[in-house]
Amino acid sequence: MPTRIYHHPVFAEHMTGPGHAERPERMEAVAKALSDPAFASFERTLAPEGSVEAVYRCHSEQHVRRIAKSIPASGTLRIEADTVVSPKSFEAALRAVGAACAAVDDVVEGRADNVFVASRPPGHHATPEEAMGFCLFNAAAIAARHAQATHGIERVAIVDWDVHHGNGTQDIFWNDPTVLFASTHEMPLYPGTGAKTETGTANNIVNAPLSAGDGGEAFRDAFETRVLPALEAFRPDLVIVSAGFDAHHRDPLANLRFVEDDYDWATGRLMGIADRLAGGRLVSLLEGGYDLVGLERSVAAHVARLGHG
Repeated sequence: MPTRIYHHPVFAEHMTGPGHAERPERMEAVAKALSDPAFASFERTLAPEGSVEAVYRCHSEQHVRRIAKSIPASGTLRIEADTVVSPKSFEAALRAVGAACAAVDDVVEGRADNVFVASRPPGHHATPEEAMGFCLFNAAAIAARHAQATHGIERVAIVDWDVHHGNGTQDIFWNDPTVLFASTHEMPLYPGTGAKTETGTANNIVNAPLSAGDGGEAFRDAFETRVLPALEAFRPDLVIVSAGFDAHHRDPLANLRFVEDDYDWATGRLMGIADRLAGGRLVSLLEGGYDLVGLERSVAAHVARLGHG
């Protein structure tokens, strides 16, 4: 079965204003990457709108109501230091959630080998009670809970290679031994979390921080020595990737030096884990990536590996 790709025009209608790094043009860069004839056989599916009930599995009703009430009738509104909303933002965030949950359905029910969700806004900084770091709802966390609640999946691993630590995902699963959260990220950097000593109450949090200037060699070492052994020991039934591409050497918001081959390699390693332990079930959700050329090239490498093993 081919790799499935979720997309929707509304993801480009989430407006953040002039000069904002998390801008609609990111969707154009992803679309350009996926327009290559190499991806012609991949299934393209419009992202469905997720349910508020699914969001409640990871966020409080108060948080959801607060976001809904903040949406302006026109223009943009900054709801915290880095996070901006506009008239289509709530729908975009719900469709990001809907696509993430549908992607889980696809791989569990056998409609796709794996899935890439090309959505925005990103989600991994969103905590149960707060929108932050460009993120409104934590789609990766919600997808994990959806897998457990809807399909009876027992153990979910979320691997986050965004350059910024996924503090929201870590917060949501801090006390939950049924979800492994493993992250590589630059440190020190926003949001200031992600030390190796942050392990969760059940040692289900595995952080592998990298230093400014680190490139693919350090990334691969962190994967080989911390992330992959943790996955092997955890033995997940489903792998979810928080696929941020802002550790790319071109990205303006950080200082790591990844190249496209690093994402290709890491994707292959996670597919190997999923094949051996999780029946091949792997879902990838777009997080960061703010240099348009770096994003385009990195997405192309990542999705090519998903599709061709």
